[in-house]
Amino acid sequence: MKTVQQNYQSSFREKGSKFIGYLFPTSSKEDFENKLADIQSKYPDATHHCYAWRINPINIEEFTQDDGEPSGTAGLPILNKLKSYEMINCGCVVIRYYGGTNLGTSGLIKAYGKSAELSLEKASLKTVVPTKNFDITYPYDQQNEIDQLKNNFDLKEVDAQYTEKVTLTLACRAKQAEAFKQALLQLEHKGISVTDNGSGFVTLNTN
Repeated sequence: MKTVQQNYQSSFREKGSKFIGYLFPTSSKEDFENKLADIQSKYPDATHHCYAWRINPINIEEFTQDDGEPSGTAGLPILNKLKSYEMINCGCVVIRYYGGTNLGTSGLIKAYGKSAELSLEKASLKTVVPTKNFDITYPYDQQNEIDQLKNNFDLKEVDAQYTEKVTLTLACRAKQAEAFKQALLQLEHKGISVTDNGSGFVTLNTN
């Protein structure tokens, strides 16, 4: 899966109509609605504000809106572009100023899809990796054991607390999670304890 961490904009004309695309990060329906309202206030005289969003890498949710265009000709092609790029935690709004010439069903689908794709092509995409998260508590003298685990597994440190013992919150790639947990359980006799914190995700730069 991929995502964006900043806003991207594109525009083009088709038979007199102007299409302006906005691609931006969003993590919830409420956040998307706030950003949509900002865009609508910037283009209050636009003919249509059509959009799609996809959120939640753990359990994907998605939504489309045609905003007065014929059903399935605007929001769905935008969503299909997001899906074809495997996008998550982002939304895309396409503003249309009607230019006086009807585009027809196929023309609308092509135009709204193109607008979304132009923004996606501009974007710097980040990789979203599903994880399992663990809290690990251990004595200071067991740091070498933990360092070895870090070398053997693809882990990202989310949090660290240093009190009488060390407590780390680590995100492990979901496909490695069971093996990582078993490796930790084998170290319980050394005072290393593990708590499963459920599913999550991390965002990485895409090379």
